[in-house]
Amino acid sequence: MSGGDSEGPSPYRAIVSEETRAARKHFASAAARNTQPILDVLAEIVPAAGRALEIASGTGQHIAAFAAAFPGIHWQPSDPGADARDSIAAWVAEAGLANLAPPVDLDVMRPGWQGAAGGPYDLLVCINMIHIAPWAACLGLMEGAGVLLRPDGVLYLYGPYRRDGAHTAPSNEAFDHSLRARHPEWGVRDMEDVAETAAERGLVREKTVPMPAENFSLVFRKTEG
Repeated sequence: MSGGDSEGPSPYRAIVSEETRAARKHFASAAARNTQPILDVLAEIVPAAGRALEIASGTGQHIAAFAAAFPGIHWQPSDPGADARDSIAAWVAEAGLANLAPPVDLDVMRPGWQGAAGGPYDLLVCINMIHIAPWAACLGLMEGAGVLLRPDGVLYLYGPYRRDGAHTAPSNEAFDHSLRARHPEWGVRDMEDVAETAAERGLVREKTVPMPAENFSLVFRKTEG
C-alpha cells in the first residue's frame, strides 16, 4: 500500500479500534472477525513447507494467526507505514514463533520494490489492500508477484470486489462511494480487471471463494517460470 506515512489519510489508522489507537499493538475488529474464514481458505492452498510474504500486513493480527496455524511456513510480514510496522512487531513479539519474522518496509507502488522483498516465495498474501489504494498498487502487486513467486506459487487476495462491473451488495456500493469520497483513486475494484492484470504477469485465477460480509477470496497460481 502506498504512502501510509505521508500521502493523505491512512486507511490503516481508520480501521484500528479506539482502544488500541494510541498503543503500539493495534487491534482491528474486522481482522478478528475474518481471520478464521481466511484460515479456512488458506488451509486448502498453503503448502506443507515454504516461504510466505504478506503485503500490507496492517495491525499484524492476520499474520500472527497464519504463522500459528501453518508452522511449516516461514512468514514475512510487511507494510509501508511505520505505525503499522510497530504494531506488527508487537504481535510478532507476543506470538514468539520461530517461523514469524519481524516486519519489513515494502511499498508495492515503489518502483523495483520486489528487489527488497527477499524472494522467492511460495505464497504471497494481500488482504484488504487494493481497494484502499490507487489502482497502481494493484499493478505493482501483480508485477511483484510475477517476479517473487516460484513456479506454481500462489497469490491470495481478500476483500470486496465488483463482478462484471456491478457491485455484489448495496453495502459494497455504499462502501465504494465512501472510499472514493476519501480519495478519488481508491475504490472497490472489478474482479475481472484484477484477474486480467494478474494474467498478464503469468498468474491464473484458480479459485474464487465467496466470503462473509460480501467479500471474496481470490486465489491465483503462477504458471510461468
